[in-house]
Amino acid sequence: MMFKAKILLIGIILTLVITLLLSLLYVRELENGGNIRLREQASTMFKGNKLGIVIPFRERFDELLEFVPHIHSFLKNQDVLHEIFVINQVDQYRFNRGSLINAGFKEIMSSYSMIDYIAMHDVDLFPLNPALDYHYPPTGHVNHIAAPHLHPRYHYASFVGGILLITKEDFIQIDGLSNNYWGWGLEDDEFYLRLKEAKIGIHRPGNLTTGTSNTFRHNHDRTVRKRDMTKCYNQREVTRKRDRHTGLHNVNYFVKKKHELLIDGVPTLVLDIELKCNKTLTPWCLCSEYGLKNTKNLKKGK
Repeated sequence: MMFKAKILLIGIILTLVITLLLSLLYVRELENGGNIRLREQASTMFKGNKLGIVIPFRERFDELLEFVPHIHSFLKNQDVLHEIFVINQVDQYRFNRGSLINAGFKEIMSSYSMIDYIAMHDVDLFPLNPALDYHYPPTGHVNHIAAPHLHPRYHYASFVGGILLITKEDFIQIDGLSNNYWGWGLEDDEFYLRLKEAKIGIHRPGNLTTGTSNTFRHNHDRTVRKRDMTKCYNQREVTRKRDRHTGLHNVNYFVKKKHELLIDGVPTLVLDIELKCNKTLTPWCLCSEYGLKNTKNLKKGK
């Protein structure tokens, strides 16, 4: 019995010594600049929830170069732990913001378990007012940062686009966004219906000293990048309704490549995503084919 007790005591002492040595090495690494990921993991342990910035993206690299250092500095000033994920659509189909966010969420949750909530964030919307709070949303609510009374362009009551924070549990509960919205717009209006149906409240910033002209900078030139607002096939009819068939559970995509970038020293993960289109269900993922077919039919009619 005495021998076993001695062995146990030695084991406890060794464990304490090893723990102390690792702690000293860790502190020294932090003092010397350390590893970014290690510092963030340590901060998460003591400071709470970590935010994943999810940016649906395509061919707007100049805007991204401005956005990443801006949002990193903004969140650092708020002491918000965060990582930046650019979900880059690289297929031949029309832009699909909803599917990109769904795909990004799945990839983040499978590989970055320390992410507690996400911000669905447009790359061209720069927060300016420091009172815009990017911390964890209130219980039972999403946090709509780009509220209608603050957004430079969209002011209707059901608007939830631009910048919206949601916990991973709530995003899963409402099955993410619809995958039916190819082209520009309306996917966030359908998302609003999902929030209402799930009885998830929408928290919006209040008591700000800024308004629609100076709360955000909208870094978008419509003459250079025109909105893809074309409607073809039966797109208009289908996408004006609540989608009960598609969402996070059945988003169809392939991760072509991952890039770990430093943009002005800020770590940024870019996921090249190829979306898949079921042309029977959503033939409007390529309106060019519709136009070509109609042109041929017109020629035959002549």
